[in-house]
Amino acid sequence: MQRDEILAAVAAEQTATEQLLIDLVQAPTLLGEERAGLEVMRSGFADLGLEPREVPLDAEALRENPGASPFSWDVDGKFNVVADWGPAESADPGENRRSLILNGHIDVVDPGPLDMWASPPFVARRDGDWLYGRGAGDMKAGLAAIVGAVRGLRRLDLRPLAKVELQCVVEEECTGNGAFQCVLSGRPADAVIVTEPTSLTIQTSQVGVLWFQVVVRGRPAHAGDAPVGLNAIEATVPLIAALRVLEAELNVAPPAPYDAYEHPINLNVGMIRGGDWPSTVAAESVLHCRLALFPGARVDDLKSRVESAIAAAAEALPAGFSARVAYDGFACEGYALESDSPLAAALGGAAEGAIGARPAHIASTATTDARSFALYAGTPAVCFGPHAESIHSVDERVSLPSVLQTAQALALFIDDWCGLERG
Repeated sequence: MQRDEILAAVAAEQTATEQLLIDLVQAPTLLGEERAGLEVMRSGFADLGLEPREVPLDAEALRENPGASPFSWDVDGKFNVVADWGPAESADPGENRRSLILNGHIDVVDPGPLDMWASPPFVARRDGDWLYGRGAGDMKAGLAAIVGAVRGLRRLDLRPLAKVELQCVVEEECTGNGAFQCVLSGRPADAVIVTEPTSLTIQTSQVGVLWFQVVVRGRPAHAGDAPVGLNAIEATVPLIAALRVLEAELNVAPPAPYDAYEHPINLNVGMIRGGDWPSTVAAESVLHCRLALFPGARVDDLKSRVESAIAAAAEALPAGFSARVAYDGFACEGYALESDSPLAAALGGAAEGAIGARPAHIASTATTDARSFALYAGTPAVCFGPHAESIHSVDERVSLPSVLQTAQALALFIDDWCGLERG
């Protein structure tokens, strides 16, 4: 198949691809509210002539499997939307007939204070080559690019010689259990591309992430008698300091490729909830924290270090205080793909055909769903997607030309990796 023909066909679907992205951005998909976006993707897959199906989250199966992250919320009724394209099995497996999963997540993080945004976060706003809105970059643009790639190939009446599974999953931003459910419920593939916003580079390495809560208990009292109380909010200050010491220790002598970063392991105190009345000494305060770990490090080892740091700091508090560590959300290990892997090489060639230059390989100081496929399904996985800015911040935006280039690269990759035929 001629590359120029494929590139032109995907470009001819650019308007439809961008409209899908607009529809996705304007479907708020916060945790527990993902259904509207899932229905947009269901329609997007159906418009390709495919038959979308649901992959329900199984709370019992997830909680029993050590590869899943712990969660305290109800997932009954939650599901992923997936669609299969091409033969169920490759009739003649070979170098150009390899199966593929294209994966993206529909959930987004909270937009934060709305008055900090230049325009409403769930109203897609175009300004030149940029599209603004929560989730525009992370990562609804990647989902739109997946559909755009397939639209272009189908425009040429092409289909893959090996199975391509399109996945739209939930809960990437808090556990990764949506993609992990696809691992538990699905069939293995020869490769996975997660279309996270990598600025058209290939992400081959990522850290693991641990979410934990530090629950501090003091003693309530009337503010008029504050000295007889024990303020749990104020007691969190030395505990945070102890975690900062641990963070510094974790950043000593980082392994390659993370030695290129000045500070690859980041502690984030993302939320604090404490007290119940301005005139009452706060009896309880809960810190919600995120900490990372390098590929090859164990989550259980990091948990032990966190617990030891908190226990030591708590001992130095005045008598009557207590502190404990709890876990809810991400508890996942890091992952790195060999730099000379066939997947990275083939994707590099396809991306070069779309963007005119061989993409760099990068290591991420965040985690993605790629790890679930690699660590628990034995499937090589990478991230490759558009250029986005201010993700998890205000005025998040994505470069629309990079969305097209992502779709074109994916289409070329399908041609190379899976093989294509007419009809």
